[in-house]
Amino acid sequence: MTNRSIDELCADLERKRAQAREGGGPKSIEKQRGKGKGTARDRIAGLLDEGTFVELDEQVVHRCGRFGLGETSFPGDGVVTGFGEIDGRRVYVFSQDFTVLGGSLGEMHAGKICKVMDLAMKNGSPVVGINDSGGARIQEAVDALNGYGDIFFRNTIASGVVPQLSVIMGPTAGGAVYSPALTDYIFMVEKTGIMHITGPAVIKAVTGEEVTSEALGGSQAHNTKSGNAHFTARSEEECFVQVRKLLSYLPSNNVDDAPWKEPSDDPLRLVPELRNVVPTNPNKGYRVHDVIGKVVDDGDFFEVQALWAMNMVTGYGRVGGQVVGIIANQASTLAGCLDINASDKASRFIRHCDAFNIPLLTFVDVPGYLPGTEQEWGGIIRHGAKLLYAYSEATVPMVTVVLRKAYGGAYLGMCSKALGADMVLAWPQAEIAVMGAEGAANIVFRKEIEKAEDQMSERNKKIEEYREAFANPYVAAERGFVDRVILPEETRREIYLALQGTANKRELRPRRKHGVMPH
Repeated sequence: MTNRSIDELCADLERKRAQAREGGGPKSIEKQRGKGKGTARDRIAGLLDEGTFVELDEQVVHRCGRFGLGETSFPGDGVVTGFGEIDGRRVYVFSQDFTVLGGSLGEMHAGKICKVMDLAMKNGSPVVGINDSGGARIQEAVDALNGYGDIFFRNTIASGVVPQLSVIMGPTAGGAVYSPALTDYIFMVEKTGIMHITGPAVIKAVTGEEVTSEALGGSQAHNTKSGNAHFTARSEEECFVQVRKLLSYLPSNNVDDAPWKEPSDDPLRLVPELRNVVPTNPNKGYRVHDVIGKVVDDGDFFEVQALWAMNMVTGYGRVGGQVVGIIANQASTLAGCLDINASDKASRFIRHCDAFNIPLLTFVDVPGYLPGTEQEWGGIIRHGAKLLYAYSEATVPMVTVVLRKAYGGAYLGMCSKALGADMVLAWPQAEIAVMGAEGAANIVFRKEIEKAEDQMSERNKKIEEYREAFANPYVAAERGFVDRVILPEETRREIYLALQGTANKRELRPRRKHGVMPH
């Protein structure tokens, strides 16, 4: 029993709370902010709706007494965890505190993260992890490593159950990078967010290469070269705007529907300007964003991985208030060809949408697979197969719009009827064929062209003959592979009606543990 008064006990609690809020102390906080970085609590305040954060495990401390760590202990153990709201919807969050032991991860630090992940899964809420850590806490040795393993396991179990977002606002190195890699989306802040397996010093020692940490694993590197990251931001404030925006399109879990938004934009409106966006000449480029922007509600399209594999466009929008995941070939980059990176980018996005009940809208203008030894030896066969697998596996409503070219295996791969499209729409200039008219004419009419006195004239004549016979949407429509040939200006309306017509889609597949996706 204690003889202390309740006021004294409460004062103790207030002191402990104040100590926890101080993190690593005023000097460490000043140093953190001097680098242009917020503290763990600054960041949570910038992410969540004001006044909604409920902290958990504020008084947790590590249990390690080795290598002098017993004399260095801070409440919270280098990570702030809890839950709050974003736009009135509950999310769970953890934010690593670099001011405490460099944000290093030990046994108790990992346990706090695992607790909020478990709570998120039980309660069907997204998890947002803010990463800023020096890596595993060396003094805790295998306990720290096991902590990472516990987190990786939960990342995997939570995949497709609740959205998981990783925000890289400081160093994330070694094994620590694999938790973000297992989550759905990675956001990085320029100049401060870093991800790499081995750092510049190790690389120089082993390979002799000299590279800076930023060039090796900074935001630009992972958004433009590796494809590991999905979003880049110039500041922490801009990054949180992106996180909040993305969550506005995602359901809280795999049972809920994505947030519906009352449309102020008439879903049945015609869009006359679409007639002039896509050239009828199959060799001319254009920006598919100009099509997407005129189809989605209020022109609001939120692109994912905008700087990587730019021949494929992926992102979220709404049609008639309903969230849709959009996949589109970008004719202005590599002519919209499918390649290794584009296939990986699209297939992962498709699977994420399918996991969270988001209908898929595909815009097709694809001449084929990118040719060359680099692609063949790099594995375009297995990577391209991922795209076929993802569409075939998906059971959400799927609407496809063929804008222009749809050739060969790439036509099949871009959500054709054969791969499960519920509704295939095509513009009048759509060319659905085994290959382009020029190549086809050279093969089909080779003998006639060789015998002709004026081979060039005969070739041009045969090209037009083939184009007239096959390079149009009507042959496919006659066989039911295209459900409706539509005027370009009818696109928004027809997509909306197709989504309405497939809104109650139910599709059962053979019972299995899981499929084996191409590697």
